[in-house]
Amino acid sequence: MISLSGFDAFAITIDFTVHVRPKKTCVQIADTHPTSASFSRTSLSLTSLTPTSRGFTRSINSVPFGTIKFHMEPKQTTSFDPSEIPLGASGLRLTRETTFVSGKPSHPIAVVKVSAPASSSPQLPVVMIHGGFHTGHAYLKTPDGRKGWAHLFAECGYSVLVPDWPAHGLSPGLESIQHLHTLDVAQSMGELVRTIGPCILVAHSAGGPLAWWLAENFPELVAGIVGIAPGPPANILPELPSDPKAIHALRLDPKAGYPVYSAQDLPVQVDTQFIKEFWANSIRFPQKYLNEYARTIVPESPKILNERFNIGGAGLKLKAPNLVGQRPVLIVTGDQDHRHPQHVDGALANYLGADFFWLPDLNMHGNGHMLMIEDNSHAIALLLMQWLQKRGL
Repeated sequence: MISLSGFDAFAITIDFTVHVRPKKTCVQIADTHPTSASFSRTSLSLTSLTPTSRGFTRSINSVPFGTIKFHMEPKQTTSFDPSEIPLGASGLRLTRETTFVSGKPSHPIAVVKVSAPASSSPQLPVVMIHGGFHTGHAYLKTPDGRKGWAHLFAECGYSVLVPDWPAHGLSPGLESIQHLHTLDVAQSMGELVRTIGPCILVAHSAGGPLAWWLAENFPELVAGIVGIAPGPPANILPELPSDPKAIHALRLDPKAGYPVYSAQDLPVQVDTQFIKEFWANSIRFPQKYLNEYARTIVPESPKILNERFNIGGAGLKLKAPNLVGQRPVLIVTGDQDHRHPQHVDGALANYLGADFFWLPDLNMHGNGHMLMIEDNSHAIALLLMQWLQKRGL
């Protein structure tokens, strides 16, 4: 029984899932047994928790006020040695989602926290930063309904924070998104990092320049970085002209980064064709769920897009790039991410002094730009956590 007293009526959702874990690693797709819950003004109770062949019992005395999503898990350790993962019948663990607000007052950000089970060994928290046109949803759940990286990392002992950029997703400010700059987003992320203390960053695509900036400006708080097909700092991008016609002529030029010019007066929105061309273009993308994925795409700031391509020299630069490489840094790229060819992301790794995983070298073929939602996303999550473990994170 979960009792909630002393509050007026409010909405709360709980989704329990019991997983029977095979003797593998902590990143597995397991059989699930859903439950239902009933709600009244003062109580919330489980009504149909289905036992598994292992059997279990579990009591929960209280939960904090808010919107919470629970997952019940067998106990595990953060080790990747299967022999070290206990599989006791009564050893269930809980992870949960809560939401809070951080960022600068002028550019607040909503943050979903996926908490590791209380019995986990202490780990540095992980901040997962999305890219342009996206929200943190990309890390929470895949379009085909599988658990996202945030939950997979939490199951292995990491507390994960998933912010939405200002004016994206749950964060306010959409009405003025056309005025949003990359630096505005970086500074709000900086407030989050300052609040939580030392952490690991996972940054995707246009989230890359944010991660490099955070490492330079909060060197004592950024313990490590994983870049997923990340954008580079503008230091190593060519300065492109501000003329829209000139940018259009360069749109297929790999040396220019396949730039796209965005008019500055309105938010930028994309259609299904753009989504297919830029993000849903690999054999590992869940094509049957393209519509579900498309519904997660949001408008973007034209200033951020032009800054990403360093149009007019407006990209986010580093003042001391050598500071970024003073911590473990990994860059991961797939072979079907045509705007991130091997030599380009490899050059970024060399510039930052980072490790570089070209996925075909690890016998992972067919990945595009959206590694966290493609059909082998669980295997890639495990790969990332193994690297973190080897680097002492």
